[in-house]
Amino acid sequence: MNRASKLAAGAGVLAAVTAVAVGVTTRKRSKAEDPYADEQLGELRPDRTSTVVADDGVDLSVEEVDPADGGKPVLTAVYVHGFAMSRRGWHFQRRDIANLTDPRVRQVLYDQRSHGRSGRATSKSSTIEQLAADLDEVLRAVVPTGPIVLIGHSMGGMTIMALAEREPELFADRVRGVAFIGTSAGEVGRSGLPRPLLSKYNPLTRVLGQVAEWQPGAVELVRSAGGGLTRRAARTFGFGPGDISPRLVEFLVDMLDVTPVRVLADFVPTLGSHNRYAALAGLKHCRVLVLSGDHDWMTPFAHAERINAALPDSRLVRVAGAGHVVMLERPDVVTEHLVTLLRECAGRKKWWNRG
Repeated sequence: MNRASKLAAGAGVLAAVTAVAVGVTTRKRSKAEDPYADEQLGELRPDRTSTVVADDGVDLSVEEVDPADGGKPVLTAVYVHGFAMSRRGWHFQRRDIANLTDPRVRQVLYDQRSHGRSGRATSKSSTIEQLAADLDEVLRAVVPTGPIVLIGHSMGGMTIMALAEREPELFADRVRGVAFIGTSAGEVGRSGLPRPLLSKYNPLTRVLGQVAEWQPGAVELVRSAGGGLTRRAARTFGFGPGDISPRLVEFLVDMLDVTPVRVLADFVPTLGSHNRYAALAGLKHCRVLVLSGDHDWMTPFAHAERINAALPDSRLVRVAGAGHVVMLERPDVVTEHLVTLLRECAGRKKWWNRG
């Protein structure tokens, strides 16, 4: 693709996103009508922060949250965020589960490499396999003992699958439960499933990588200059068609804005080639929740159904009308199902030993 073609392709991507975004109408709401107008989204204070150094030297920013009442936790929940987001995206779950007393749960949240407050990785190390190695390092550093529940959204769910492939004994020994939220287990180009936006077979995604490689500075300039476009795109691709809090859209935009386009392009190849249906067999010892919105453009609900079919004992939850960032859009529903999972996992040393 020559320079002129790349420029035209980039314009085509922006035009396509704009066309889709224009199809979503958002009613203006006053501050009094917005339930999250005064919510301090992503601003909760942790009990401890630390830096875990990955095996290739990249710094991973980690925070820990203890039970709010000071009681002793019986297990640790580890949150693994998705593509282009950060640990801040778990705001509601982190807030509410900190107040849980049945069971008390310690929470660990971290930013994946090149995201949030973690260090920037190279293009070569921007892979699902390396993300699994990073998660392994985080667990060894801050959760060295005790039962664990892993909670992954989008790319975070893929990271957990890759960890199960890498460290199956960990899932047989310490991981009591796993929650897959808005994610996929396989290479959609060969599975017959609907192609998510991030598939390497999606022409919009391929062009994103090409344009970012050609002129990342220009793409960043366009993005920063077009705040309305960014907000519309976030509204369209992040949420379902219902009435959405403007504060939630702004919060998502805030997270997306700190992730450079070059980083997004670095991860496109690994997201497109991800195929870990075989790795799901390593979760046979765990309680598994598979939850997704049925208006998820990034990872369509059919992918959740496919994961559930590969794990016959898992619990499948379809959140009607919700989009990709379902944990922000429908926080009460997501938290309710996570609390059920945590309760199922608490105090059970090896529930799978049924005799």
